[in-house]
Amino acid sequence: MIDHKLIRSLRQKRSMTLQDLAQQAGLSVSYLSEIELGKKQPSLETIDKLAQALNISREGLISSSSAGAGGIGAKIALIRQEKNLSLSELAEKVGISPSYLCQIESGRVMPALSTLKGIAKALDVKPENLMAATSFVGYKIKKIRCERKITQAELAEKAGVSTGLIGQIESGKVEPSIKTLEKIAAALSLSPCFFVSEDEELSSILKPMNPEVRELLNDPKVRSALELLADCSAEEFSFILKFIQLYKEHRES
Repeated sequence: MIDHKLIRSLRQKRSMTLQDLAQQAGLSVSYLSEIELGKKQPSLETIDKLAQALNISREGLISSSSAGAGGIGAKIALIRQEKNLSLSELAEKVGISPSYLCQIESGRVMPALSTLKGIAKALDVKPENLMAATSFVGYKIKKIRCERKITQAELAEKAGVSTGLIGQIESGKVEPSIKTLEKIAAALSLSPCFFVSEDEELSSILKPMNPEVRELLNDPKVRSALELLADCSAEEFSFILKFIQLYKEHRES
């Protein structure tokens, strides 16, 4: 949850030894050493002690370089604990499972933008506060890229732009031009509108659906699977549709 390298870096910049920081934070030297080596994740109480000893905010212990899934998850966990909410309580407020929220907090998955907004609302913070400097467009690009296990360099090559530009867009340092966004969207087999539209626009499509189907489509896991469909070729998509039709015919027979 906390970047152990950052703790060591801050300590060294302040010319503090392990013993100095451990004493000021009220921790054992061996425990602090394990934290700095990444072998143990500190509790919220320990994070507060370290932040106070290093004269930095609690959120400041999360490295800006971890602003992706890990950084967002860490911030969610910190704010949740600060508000004395359990995983189950926050998950219930958002309408997701505790196991999925656990995956988000541990940095194993990046939540859909709609889920991120739901978490922010439940925690009474703005979504931007959880995303650090990352823009909504940059967040969506990174989420899709990570889900498809594509590196920044691979996406840059497919889109015909520099790797550095992809990194800047994903970190929120620059907003892509329409032309660049079109190239990135084409490389991901998506419409450029996907990156600039609000998730709420889907409500007009979902409204006339069967309530059970609508609830299923709002599930973050199902929506992630639907996003993967966008990368299918016409032939692959046709095969999937035929498979669904065959399944329905077999079920009704």
